[in-house]
Amino acid sequence: MSTTRPYSPGDRGPEPGGASGASASAPVPSSGGPGASAVPSAPAVPGAPGAASAPGGGGRQARRLSFEDASGVVPLARDFTREALYAWGWLPSATADQRAAAEDVLLVVSELVTNACLHAEGPDELRITCEKKVIRLEVSDRGTGQPAPRTPHRAGRPGGHGMFIVQRLCLDWGVVRTPGVAGKRVWAELGAPA
Repeated sequence: MSTTRPYSPGDRGPEPGGASGASASAPVPSSGGPGASAVPSAPAVPGAPGAASAPGGGGRQARRLSFEDASGVVPLARDFTREALYAWGWLPSATADQRAAAEDVLLVVSELVTNACLHAEGPDELRITCEKKVIRLEVSDRGTGQPAPRTPHRAGRPGGHGMFIVQRLCLDWGVVRTPGVAGKRVWAELGAPA
């Protein structure tokens, strides 16, 4: 697990359009509420508007949620993520392993957004991408701190478990900072069950 590498192995780095993560595709409104957008970058599965391939499929899909002036950001982020998981075929789950993978994604979103609330003046944006069998979550904020699992980890102690949970559940995670821009993006990647 990495907290120093800005991108995971095999990642192509920043998307075209600069540090803001703006996609070359025009945003498509989503039913995720104010500030939500779905940015399809691959053809959708027939019969499922805005849906991407199932977890084992290929095309890349992306969604963004702005938290500007939002309250209740953790449940908002979870609902937005759940909607994406349904659209991309991760939900409803046919097996216990698939259900566990989807629940892991929702838990990691909760932890990343909660950390931004507790340690970084709140989150600015949530970005979710799905490509092949990997979900990538990115939460941007204006904080200067460096997230890290609390060491030593003490399971019976209240608080301080967020980044430990992220580290344990994810394929990889890290922090991206853009020179000259306040804040950071904390990213995490989770895989679909085999």
